[in-house]
Amino acid sequence: MFNKSVANKCLVFISLILLTNICLASPTIQHWTTDNGARVYFVPATELPIVDVQIIFDAGAARDGDKSGLALLTNAMLPEGAGDMDANTIAERFDNLGVQFTNSARRDMSVYKIRSLSGPEQLNPAMEILATILASATIPENAFKREKNRLLIGIEGQKQSPGAIAGKAFYKAVYGSHPYSNMPSGNEKSVKALKRKDLVDFYNQYYVAKNAVISIVGDLDRNKAAALAELLAGKLKSGEHAAKLPDVTNPTKANLTRINHPSTQTHVLVGQPGIKRGDADYFTLYVGNHILGGNGLVSRLSNEIREKRGLSYSAYSYFSPMRKPGPFQIGLQTKNDKTDEALKVLRNTVTDFVDKGPTKKELDASKKNITGGFALRISSNKKLLEYIAMIGFYDLPLDYLDNFNNNIQSITLEQIKDAFKRRVHPDKMVTIIVGGAT
Repeated sequence: MFNKSVANKCLVFISLILLTNICLASPTIQHWTTDNGARVYFVPATELPIVDVQIIFDAGAARDGDKSGLALLTNAMLPEGAGDMDANTIAERFDNLGVQFTNSARRDMSVYKIRSLSGPEQLNPAMEILATILASATIPENAFKREKNRLLIGIEGQKQSPGAIAGKAFYKAVYGSHPYSNMPSGNEKSVKALKRKDLVDFYNQYYVAKNAVISIVGDLDRNKAAALAELLAGKLKSGEHAAKLPDVTNPTKANLTRINHPSTQTHVLVGQPGIKRGDADYFTLYVGNHILGGNGLVSRLSNEIREKRGLSYSAYSYFSPMRKPGPFQIGLQTKNDKTDEALKVLRNTVTDFVDKGPTKKELDASKKNITGGFALRISSNKKLLEYIAMIGFYDLPLDYLDNFNNNIQSITLEQIKDAFKRRVHPDKMVTIIVGGAT
């Protein structure tokens, strides 16, 4: 009889080994398409008896339309009932097999992950359960009402969080009427209006093979990986890939919004639409931003705002590329009476960086930091799986990981100056301020 306790201990032990097993060379990614149209990306990792699988559907919050919260609620409902199994049965069967299962929804995607020991007595039934969840979800009415109420409670809680308030206002200001402006969790009005039929229709439209990407890393050969992919996708309707998202419109002028909130700290977010996955300027902007605000306490923003003036514990900036240009966001938290000063320093620092670019010393240090830490980013099956899934979902080159460090090393000071002047516009950024009155 299979011992679930032993399986769980094995998974934890193996995970610890994988975390310390730094990859010295980028893996070769194998790619094919299942009979009914799902795209598959596979990397064999036979050193340890474990298999990680991630299935992504182009079914994120950007597909909500006027029913904000629909994608997130649909994603949450699939494990609540499938085939002849209810939520308790699904959880119990996964637990008995020692399987780790998670699901989530973002703006671009709906994600399901599973980790199992690679022995057929664990792997085969685990994947059968997952295949049933994906293709035969029942979306039971009682579970729908419960999860809907849970989502509404979460939305109510967000009203007490200045960070959540700022984030919501930031996306609305940056994206206007674009689908990216919707928060994945939705809003009170939209979630209350959702019906079970809305979820069923969304599920039937977007949870189809041609709208899916399957990523596999682990103790399998190509034939077994292909069989696993066919098992997971085989019960799905072939369907069609989701329609293209509309283009993002860049702001034409600066915009500032102040929102009063009873807090001792003020949250400040500044930004604009940034870049999409696969953008020609991605590596240039990535290296440049690493210097500006992406490298923690040693970045320009942190040095000017935290180290020199003590205005904030941290200040940061990052590009969040998506299928369409995701946000370029700059942020900090500061005391209410220091808000205007901190914001002035933030703006001056960004403007100076766009005008003059980084120094050679900063560029050399940034390249060394990024390339030196690259091995750690793919040092475990779980981390590698995330990269492979990203490559597959966003149609990036299969040699993306092979060329990553070379792409970083090739960036010049002139390229960073040029890219930031073309793509980053301090005079047209939105600014969101949430906090107590000064």
